Amino acid sequence: MVNARFSRRQVVLGAAAVPLAWSVLPRAVSAAPSPMREQVELDTGWSFRFGERGDWQRIRLPHSWNARDGQDGGDDYRRGAGWYRRELPLSAESAGRRAFLEFDGANTTTDVWLNGVHSGQHSGGYTRFRFDVTEVLRPGANDLLVRVDNGENPDVAPLSADFTFFGGLYRGVRLQLTDPVHLDLLDHGGPGVYLRQREVRADAATVEVTAKLANDSEQAQHVDVRATIIDDDGRVVAEESAPAVSLAAGGRRQCTFPVHIGSPRLWNGRADPHVHRVQVQLREAETGRPLDAVTEPLGLRTFAVSPSDGFSLNGEPLRLHGVNRHQDRRGKGFAVHDGDHEQDFALMREMGVNALRTAHYPQDPLVYDLADSAGFAVYTEVPWVNEITDSAAFRDNVKQQLRELIRQHYNHPSVLFWGIGNELGFHQTDKDPQINALLAELAELVRTEDLERASAYANVLKRADDDPFTEHAELSGYNRYEGWYEGTADQFGQWADSLHAADPMRKIAVTEYGAGANIDQHGPASLAAPPVPDGQWHPEEYQALLHESFIAQIDERPYLWGTFLWNMFDFASDSRDEGAAPGINDKGLVTHDRAVRKDAFHCYKAHWSDEAVLHITSRRWTHRTEPDTTVRVYSNAESVALTLNGAPLGDGTRDGRVFSWPVRLRPGSNVLTAQAEVHGSVHTDEVTWQLSQQ
Repeated sequence: MVNARFSRRQVVLGAAAVPLAWSVLPRAVSAAPSPMREQVELDTGWSFRFGERGDWQRIRLPHSWNARDGQDGGDDYRRGAGWYRRELPLSAESAGRRAFLEFDGANTTTDVWLNGVHSGQHSGGYTRFRFDVTEVLRPGANDLLVRVDNGENPDVAPLSADFTFFGGLYRGVRLQLTDPVHLDLLDHGGPGVYLRQREVRADAATVEVTAKLANDSEQAQHVDVRATIIDDDGRVVAEESAPAVSLAAGGRRQCTFPVHIGSPRLWNGRADPHVHRVQVQLREAETGRPLDAVTEPLGLRTFAVSPSDGFSLNGEPLRLHGVNRHQDRRGKGFAVHDGDHEQDFALMREMGVNALRTAHYPQDPLVYDLADSAGFAVYTEVPWVNEITDSAAFRDNVKQQLRELIRQHYNHPSVLFWGIGNELGFHQTDKDPQINALLAELAELVRTEDLERASAYANVLKRADDDPFTEHAELSGYNRYEGWYEGTADQFGQWADSLHAADPMRKIAVTEYGAGANIDQHGPASLAAPPVPDGQWHPEEYQALLHESFIAQIDERPYLWGTFLWNMFDFASDSRDEGAAPGINDKGLVTHDRAVRKDAFHCYKAHWSDEAVLHITSRRWTHRTEPDTTVRVYSNAESVALTLNGAPLGDGTRDGRVFSWPVRLRPGSNVLTAQAEVHGSVHTDEVTWQLSQQ
C-alpha cells in the first residue's frame, strides 16, 4: 500500500495547477484533469519591520518576530504590530480571473492592503483565511502590505495561555486565481466541498457530497458538478453527478448529492490508514468546459465512544494512546517548515502514538494530512483557553474560530473530536455564567456544523469534576496532574474510579497528565517525593517514574475513551522559569529541538510500539557519587539479561515492560550491558557510569 499524503503545495503551469498531491504521486491524481486554478506561492520576496518605524529587512516565510525572544524567559517577548510587504506580479494572461489572497495562519489579527486598498481583516491566529482582491489586482506589479498584530486584544481568543503567542506570518501565503465560476473560497477558509459519511458498512458506503458554488460573473450560468472517488492505487471506485445547477449572476448556492461505493476499504487507524481522494469538478453544462476542481481526502470509517468500554473504530475496541503537541520549535517559534511537522510525526509514530490532541489551537493544514496518513485519531480544539471577555465581540470571535476549524478540517478522516475549550474559569471564578453560556453555544454550533463527530471539553484540575462547564460537550476531558501539581501519581486511578462510579454515563478522557524533566538534571527519585513544579530541580528520573505509574493505571481502566499525555515535545512558554530552563515548559518526552528522546519516551515506546525496545534508563546520569542504585530497563522483550562489568546480575524484577535490578557500583568506570531477544532478534544496550572516589 502507498501510505501517501495530500499536500497543499502545487506547481504552477500556465493557467492550470498540477497538484503535487502525495509524497509518492499516485496515478489517480496525475491522470485526473488538472484543476483550473492557478496557485502562486508567496513565500519569498518579503520585507519586514516591527513597529511603525525602523528599517525593512528581507525575510522569507514562514516567519515570526518572536522566534528567539518568545522562548528565553522573562515574559517580555515583543507583542505588537509587525509589517510585511512585497511586490505581487500578475501576468496579462491571468487578468480577468477571480483572485484570492490565502493565508494559512497569521498570529493574531491581520490586516491586508493591496495597492493601497484595505482588502480585509482577520482576527484569530490559527486558521486559514482568504480575501477576494479581484477588483484591485491589476496586470503588472502590485503592492501588497500586511499588518500582523500579536498584542493583547480583549475581543480575540485566546486572552492568555501557558504558551507563547508567536507573532507573524508563520504559515504559507499564496494567491489563488480561479474562473469567475468556481467552488466557493470564502466559506470560512474551507475547501467549498464537504463530504458527509451517511452510511459505512463492510459491503457498501454512501457519501453525501456538498459543493458550495459561486458565480462571480455578470451572466447566469448553468453548471454540472461531478464527484470522482479514487483509491490510493489510482482506481476509480465511484463517480456521480448532481443534476445541472443554475447560478444567477453574482449568485451563491450549494448542491448536495450522494455517491455510493461498493465493498469499501476502510480507514482503520494505524492498522490501515487508507485514504481515498474525492475530486469534485465544476463544468459548464452546455459545453463541458472545466471551470474548477477541488480534491479532498476521504477516509471511510465509523467510530463510537462508550462510557463503559471506551473508544471503538469500525466496530472494534481501540485504546487511544494519545499525546498533546504544540507546533513550535527551538529557534523558530511557530515558523516551522513542512519537514519539522514530518519529523514530529515520525517521532510520534516511533513511540507508538495513535491519537493526537492539537493543544490548544488548530495547527498547520499539513498536520491533518499527516494524521490522516499516519492513522491517528485527532482531537483538535478552538483556542479558547483560561479566560473570557464578557463582550459580544469576544463571543462572536470564538464562534468564528470554531466554525473555521470545522469547515477547514471537516473532510479529514483523522479528525474525530472537536474541542470547545480548555481549562476555563481557573483565573476568573466570577465569570462562570458567561463561560457556561458560551460553552453551550459552542456545543450547539458543533451539532449544527457536524452531525458525525462529537464535541469535547477539557476541565482544569482546580475545578470540580462535575463542574457545570463539563456538562455542555458530549465528551468530558480532564487535565490531571497527580504527582506533579497535587498529590502523588498513584492517586490517579482512585480519582478516575471515583468519577466513573459517581457518574457511570459520563464519557471520560484524560486530556493532560505529566511532569517536567530536564535531561541535564539527575538524581534518586521517588513517587512519594515529587519535585517542586515551579522549582529549578526537575530530574529526568522522576518524570520517567511518574509515567510508568500512569501507564499502568490507565491500562487497567478501559472506560477511559482516550488519554493524551502532556506533552510530546518541550515547548515555549516565555512566562515560565523552572527546571533550569527559562521560557520552556519541560514536560515533553522529547526536547524542544527534537534532539533527545527522554527516558519516558522509551517507556511509552516499550508499551505501545511494535518495534523492538531495549533501553537502559538514567543513561545521562553518567557521574555518580553513591555506589548503591537501581538499574531500570524498558523493553517489550519477555526477559532481559543484565551484566555489570561483565558479571551477570541474574533475573531482575519485571513489572510490565519495566525491568529493574539493585546494583552496587565500583569506584571508577562501570559498564552496564542489557541484552534481550525481541521479535526473534537479539538486541543490546550499554551505558557507562563513573563512580567518584570517596
